[in-house]
Amino acid sequence: MTTARSLDRIYPALRTTEGGGFVVHRPFPTRLLMDFDPFLLLDEMGPVDYAPGEAVGAPDHPHRGFETVTYALDGRFRHRDSSGHAGTLGPGDVQWMTAGSGVVHSEMPDPAFAQAGGRSHGFQLWVNLPRRDKMIAPRYQEIPADRIPSATSPDGRARVRVIAGEAFGVRAAIETRTPILYQHFTLEPGATVTQPVPAGYRVFAYPIDGTGLYGPDRQSVDARHMIVYGDDGDTVTFTAGDGPLDLLLIGGVPLNEPIVRYGPFVMNTEEEIRQAVVDYQTGRMGRIEA
Repeated sequence: MTTARSLDRIYPALRTTEGGGFVVHRPFPTRLLMDFDPFLLLDEMGPVDYAPGEAVGAPDHPHRGFETVTYALDGRFRHRDSSGHAGTLGPGDVQWMTAGSGVVHSEMPDPAFAQAGGRSHGFQLWVNLPRRDKMIAPRYQEIPADRIPSATSPDGRARVRVIAGEAFGVRAAIETRTPILYQHFTLEPGATVTQPVPAGYRVFAYPIDGTGLYGPDRQSVDARHMIVYGDDGDTVTFTAGDGPLDLLLIGGVPLNEPIVRYGPFVMNTEEEIRQAVVDYQTGRMGRIEA
């Protein structure tokens, strides 16, 4: 017999700007919630419709001590880094970047997309690295849309794309440094999903579009809210309201380690942060060649 987890808290996503001025909706970190161990940040980038020549992104910036997971829904994003790595993300693609000891990175609109304009929409999740992995060599996992495993519920009324973890009997193609689930569900009106969650995982849902009913009490929550489940069961439940429901389900095992963060550096001690700043300022993280 399974037990559905109750709801713990609900946090609104706050609208702000990042990088070159692009709009994001951010449920954390905010003054209400600084982090959700093992996660450090979730940004919904857009959606925004750009006129030709208006698209903006995030110019050169460093990272150390964590991973960034970029999931594109609409538009095309071009990324480059100080190790010479470069690529483009299109609709449905995922990039899982392990910054580790440090890289300088840029995420900008693809030149062809910037010239033509169009809709830009996606997500970036920051995943903390455990102390043992904070200084490992940087690594990329880039999974195109057609390689993201997907499945349909037994009743045919819900579909999932499995970026990390397992759902509806399919497992993700991405390897993670710590146990994580990251799943994109799409439900027809009135459809219900009961998703098993391993013991020890902290889990939240982030509805992208549509109103849903969450938890055993079927609490109604609109889009752009972070819905935190308790740890009192082995499944989480959500139901679409009168319209379709589109949401992310994200969870992981807490690291329970000290967190010291300074912008794009996340370490365990103040001294490690000071060293990260020095290493960046002296060019030890490299630079993106023109």
